[in-house]
Amino acid sequence: MFNIDIELIKKYDRPGPRYTSYPTAPQFNDSFTPDKYLDEVIRTNNHTKPPDLSLYFHIPFCDTLCYFCGCNMIITRNRDRIKEYIKYVKNEIDLLRSYIINGRKVVQLHWGGGTPTHLNPDEINDLKSYINANFTFSASAEEGCEIDPRGLTKEHLEALRNSGFNRISMGVQDFNEKVQQAVNRIQPEDMTRQVVYWVRELNFQSINLDLIYGLPFQSADSFAKTVDAIIDISPDRIAVFNYAHVPWMKKHMALIKPEDLPQPEEKLQILKMTIEKLTSAGYIFIGMDHFAKPDDELAIALRDKKLYRNFQGYSTHAGADLYGFGITSISQIGKCYAQNVKKENEYFKLLNNNTLPIERGYYLNDDDLLRRHVITRIMCDFELDFLEIENKFKIEFEKYFAVSLEGLKEFFDDQLILIKNRKLIVTQMGRLLIRNIAMCFDWYIEQKADKAKYSRTV
Repeated sequence: MFNIDIELIKKYDRPGPRYTSYPTAPQFNDSFTPDKYLDEVIRTNNHTKPPDLSLYFHIPFCDTLCYFCGCNMIITRNRDRIKEYIKYVKNEIDLLRSYIINGRKVVQLHWGGGTPTHLNPDEINDLKSYINANFTFSASAEEGCEIDPRGLTKEHLEALRNSGFNRISMGVQDFNEKVQQAVNRIQPEDMTRQVVYWVRELNFQSINLDLIYGLPFQSADSFAKTVDAIIDISPDRIAVFNYAHVPWMKKHMALIKPEDLPQPEEKLQILKMTIEKLTSAGYIFIGMDHFAKPDDELAIALRDKKLYRNFQGYSTHAGADLYGFGITSISQIGKCYAQNVKKENEYFKLLNNNTLPIERGYYLNDDDLLRRHVITRIMCDFELDFLEIENKFKIEFEKYFAVSLEGLKEFFDDQLILIKNRKLIVTQMGRLLIRNIAMCFDWYIEQKADKAKYSRTV
């Protein structure tokens, strides 16, 4: 079980990136064109052994508005609008697929949103069948979909399972009725349990449940009841996200009254209680917000130092090129990141002109590639081997990262890290502050070239 020092968490609780990429998305720029993206697609095809594929599909539609939501979503019940979007996603598949050579296998697929299960079962079958027809899937591919139990039927889950999906992720947030009313997401516990029962009955391989702390009217005592219920449901993975109240970025968050949010001290007590309960129940702390059972692939990858991190969060598929489809989706292939346009009409217009709907992106330089590797290994291994970095990138570690190592002195003094045999090792308490430690290796933060507003690190 974790021994959590609340005072240290307070000390280091400041805004910082989540490092689903490095450089982070604020560094992306509109000088990165579809042609640059295609050049990198073609370059990766020409590798002696081209990387495997990871596919992400953004399905932005939702039935109702959750006031806490930070996703890129569209509230609609217009089925024609949804059908048109699916048609254009297929067009994007056609256009991009023509540039990817045959033989590259899909090892990971994820549908996110929005609410992918706002599609009806026939629409799920239609889109997934099109994907299956255009890509070759590995026999062991991880195929996951985010679902919302509200309005979900068993037929939705049957459509997902029959078309190849084997993993489900579902938002719970909090079972407390007062909290649910305050955030406009009424989802009784028995509804969640029914869906979990169906998922298991249909032999999905894995289920993840998401919780959020820091929502209106939450307290450590009230949230403990939700955590106990989740432990009883026994999902394979649990994510516990920190609610970031940013109404200047997401206008609908203004519907949540600031005075109803838990005070910072109470919020930290909620976090402490949650971590202690989950780890005492046998869940392994993977990193940041994520927990998994000891026999889960994430926990095994953590132990074997094979964990990876990208825009889909923690992953077991390091080295795969990530291709994003749909509005706002982000691709990570070779040495570049590329993000699609955010508006449906722009997306449709570009695809009608046989142009990939890229709005902005970034091409990594040598320093970016080095620091991306360093930050990824810190985030995924809680350890950094200086010699491994030197051999891989042909540098003198202590000389190259002199400023970074000086910035780590405070962490060393607070026993959040230690350095032994030229390895940086993150202590148990330091794991809770891993974003802060990674920030010391971020050139853009070091040079004060990153002006973005980030969520707080704890």
